[in-house]
Amino acid sequence: MALSQGPGLLGLLFRHQLGRQGRPWRRSFGVAFWDIGRDTGGKRSGADAGLVPSIVPTLHYQDSLPRLPIPRLEDSIGRYLRAQKPLLTEDQFRRTEEFSYNFQNGLGKELHEMLVFHDQHSQHTSYISDVWLNSYLGRRHPPVFNMNVGLAFQPDPKAEYNEQLTRATNMTVSIVRFLRAFRTGTLEPEVLHIYPEKTDTKFFKNGICWIPKSFVCHVASVFNVYPMDMSQNFRLFSTSRLPKLAQDKLLTDERAKHLLVLRNGNFYIFNILQSDGTMIQISEIHANLKHILSDESPVPDFPLAYLTTEKRDRWAQLRQALLDNGNQEALKKVETAIFSLCLDELPVQDLEQFTQIMLYGNGHNRWYDKSFNLILTKDGSAAINFEHSWGDVLTMLRFMKEVFQDSTEAPAVRPQEVPPTAGAPGAVKKLDFHLNDSLKAGIATARANYDMGVRTFLVKLVQFQKEGKRFLKQEGISPDAMIQLAFQMAFFKIKGQIAASYEPCSTAAYKHGRTEVIRPTSIHSKDCVLAFQRPSRHAVAELKDLLLRSRL
Repeated sequence: MALSQGPGLLGLLFRHQLGRQGRPWRRSFGVAFWDIGRDTGGKRSGADAGLVPSIVPTLHYQDSLPRLPIPRLEDSIGRYLRAQKPLLTEDQFRRTEEFSYNFQNGLGKELHEMLVFHDQHSQHTSYISDVWLNSYLGRRHPPVFNMNVGLAFQPDPKAEYNEQLTRATNMTVSIVRFLRAFRTGTLEPEVLHIYPEKTDTKFFKNGICWIPKSFVCHVASVFNVYPMDMSQNFRLFSTSRLPKLAQDKLLTDERAKHLLVLRNGNFYIFNILQSDGTMIQISEIHANLKHILSDESPVPDFPLAYLTTEKRDRWAQLRQALLDNGNQEALKKVETAIFSLCLDELPVQDLEQFTQIMLYGNGHNRWYDKSFNLILTKDGSAAINFEHSWGDVLTMLRFMKEVFQDSTEAPAVRPQEVPPTAGAPGAVKKLDFHLNDSLKAGIATARANYDMGVRTFLVKLVQFQKEGKRFLKQEGISPDAMIQLAFQMAFFKIKGQIAASYEPCSTAAYKHGRTEVIRPTSIHSKDCVLAFQRPSRHAVAELKDLLLRSRL
C-alpha cells in the first residue's frame, strides 16, 4: 500500500466523490496521511475556546435527508452478472445468467415487491439500515482482527506538546468539547459543498437557517450543497457492543458522566462531566490523568480486557459469568463510559509498529467493544481504534479532524504545566473485578487465542516514492482505479487467479446511510491484470490503453 506524507492524520485514505444528487460517495483504502489541518474559517483563542459554534444547527438538515432508493431488480441483476463475468468460465457464466433471469422473473419479483412494501412502511429510516446493523452484530469472530478500524493522528505540530500527559489532557478536553457541541446543537453539520467559495459562507448559512427543516435538503441541493446523515454521532459516545449468544447488541447510556482510562491493563474511572452536563475543570482532568500515570500498579495476572478479543459467543458466556460473580457495577462503568482512554507504556519505534498499535495493540490495554478507544503511547503518539457496528469511518474522520484541530489550535494545558494534586486521589476510582477459577481460565484462553491471532496477522507498509496521484491524473488514470488494479495484480501473482474484490462506498448522503459495495473487478480489469503479468509482450501504448479501460 502506498504511503504519502503531509500535515494531518495518519489513517485510511479516502477519495470522496459526489456528483449530482443520487450518486453515492466512493472511497478507496490505503494507508496515508490525512490532511486535517486546513483552516475552517473560525478563530480560536484561549484554553477554553473550544469548537467554533455553528451558524446552522447541527441537525438542521437531518429530517429532510433523501431516503436511500431501492434499485430496480433488473438493474441489480445486470450489475451482478457484470461482476460475475470476469470470474467465471463461459459455461459457468451461461448457467449463472440463466439462473439469474429465472430468479428475476420468478421468486425475485416476489421478494422485490416485499422489499418495496417494507420500505414504504419504514419512512423514518433506510430499508437496509437494520439489515446492515444486524449483519455486523451477528458476526461471531473477534472484532479486533476482523472489524475494528485503526486510525492514527499526526503528531502535534508543536513537538513539546506531544508529551503523553499533556496530549492526553488536551485531546480528552477536545473530545468533551466535541461531545458538548453535538449535544447542544452547535456542532457544524457535515455538508459537502460542490462550490464552497459560493456556499460555505456566512451569507449562505444564515440564509439556509430560515428554510424549514422539512425540505431544507431539497433547497440546499439547488445550490449543489449536499448534507450528510449525522445520526451515527448519537452512538459515538457512551456506547459499547455487548456480547450476546447468536447476535450482539449495542448499549448507549447518555446519562454517563465518566471517562474510562486503561493503563497496564488496569481500569480507572473519573467523572469528566458535571451533573448539568458541563465539563469539569480542565485542571481536574489534568490532575486525574497525572494521578493515573503515577500509579505503579503492574499488569494483572489475568487482564480482563483480553475477553473482548474472544469469539463473541464465548465472550457472551464469560460476560454472564462476570455478572454472576458480583461484577455488575464495575462492568457497567466500563461499558457506559463516555469513551476509553488507553495510556500505553511503550514509545513508537516506527510507522509499522504504530500501525500494529492502532489496529490490535497489546490485547490487555484496550476495551475493543467500546465505541472508540483513544490511544496515547509513551511518546505522545495518538490513535483511535473503533468498533465498527455503530458507525463508519466517515463519521470517525470528521470527529478526529475536529479533535486534532481543537487540541492543537486551542490546547487546554501547556507542557510542563503542573496540575493540582489534592483532589485527584479521591476523584479517581480504580475498578476491581472478582475472578473465580473459571473466569481466570477463560482469560488465559482468550490471551492465548489473541497471541495466536497476532502471529497470523501481518502488517507491512510500503513507501512508494515514484510519482503519485498528480501524475496519474495528468495521464488520465484514476488513482483509485490504480490502487484497485494493484490489489488485483498482487492477488493474481500470489494465487494465480482473478478474484472478486470489494470497495466500500458511503451512502451518508441519505437518511441513516451506511455503506454500500462496489465490485471493481471487471472484464477490463481482468484483461489488464493478465497483460501486466508479461508486460514485455505488449507495447507501452497498449498497456496504457488497458489501464484507461480499467479505470473506475
